[in-house]
Amino acid sequence: MKKKLTKKQLLKRAQKIKLLLTDVDGVLTDTGVYYSGKGEELKRYSIRDGMGVERLRKLVDVETGIITRENTEIVRSRAIKLKIDELHLGAQEKEKNLDEICKRKNLSKDEIAYIGDDTNDLEIMQSVGLSACPKDATRFAKDAADLILESKGGQGAFRDLAELIIEAKSKKK
Repeated sequence: MKKKLTKKQLLKRAQKIKLLLTDVDGVLTDTGVYYSGKGEELKRYSIRDGMGVERLRKLVDVETGIITRENTEIVRSRAIKLKIDELHLGAQEKEKNLDEICKRKNLSKDEIAYIGDDTNDLEIMQSVGLSACPKDATRFAKDAADLILESKGGQGAFRDLAELIIEAKSKKK
C-alpha cells in the first residue's frame, strides 16, 4: 500500500500538472450501465465533473483527456460535449497511450495526473505525477493512489481532483 501524501505534498505535485487524464466507468460514471429492451446502453454522468473540465481549462489552462477501454458513441459524445480532444477509446494498455501522449505533447509524466478506479488503471496510476481514485474505487486502486477523493465515481470525484489542481495552481501565481 502506497503511503498517502500530505495536503502540502499533494499541492506541490498538483502545481506541476498540465494534463489531467481520466478513466470513464467508475470515475466519470457511477459504474452502472443501463440497457433498454432494445439493448441500447446508457450511462449517467455528473454535471459537476463536466464543470471541473471547464474550470481546469479556463482558470488554470490545464487540458483534460480520457483513456478508457470503452469504445462507445456515448463516451465519444460526452468528450465532444466537454470539448475534450485527448480521447483514447478502446485502450487496452493505457500505459502505451500515456507514453504516446507524453511524446506528442512533449510532457513529462510528472506533469500528468490520472484518476482511475480499478486494476486496469494501476500501471498508469503508478507512473504519473499525481494519481487519484474515487471514494468507492477498488482496494487495488486505493492502494495505488496518491489521493483517495471524497466523492464517489460519477458523483463528483473528477471535480474533487480538478479543484485540488486549481487550488494548487492558483497559489502558484
